[in-house]
Amino acid sequence: MKKIAMFIAFKGFRDEEYIEPKKALEAAGHAVTTVSTSRGTAQGKFRLTAQVDKLVGEIDPEDYDAVTLVGGPGALGELDNAAVHGIFRKAAGLGKVIGAICISPVVLAHAGLLKGKKATCFPDGAEALKEGGADYTEADLQIDGKFITADGPVPARKYGAALAELLSV
Repeated sequence: MKKIAMFIAFKGFRDEEYIEPKKALEAAGHAVTTVSTSRGTAQGKFRLTAQVDKLVGEIDPEDYDAVTLVGGPGALGELDNAAVHGIFRKAAGLGKVIGAICISPVVLAHAGLLKGKKATCFPDGAEALKEGGADYTEADLQIDGKFITADGPVPARKYGAALAELLSV
């Protein structure tokens, strides 16, 4: 069993981008910890809610096999900050699996983690990825080493399966 820290906005995470990868990871026998900026019940863009297990400041990437970011309208406002950047930089330095979907790959770009890497995201974030040095591919799902990015809710299930597969190696 592998451990995954899945970061979501407390208000406005994208429902499918949270629940579909979580289901895929748990079906593969992995444990998912839901991480956000506040305790309690996080609210998705639509009707989904999620119980927050840990706060951003309580996460040490050494304790996890993967760290991932969920997109949605709240993602950049709540997760694109120095604390989250530091966690993901440390995770990358430790060789952990890194995942981001929809607009959240922009957080990785702002953290300096996509330089020279093939990556995708929701089209609104394409320029930020390019400015961060990524090779923006426009694919629905992109894998580059231990980095997995996806462009939005449509490939959410495929993205979750790709994370589970990479964690099984």
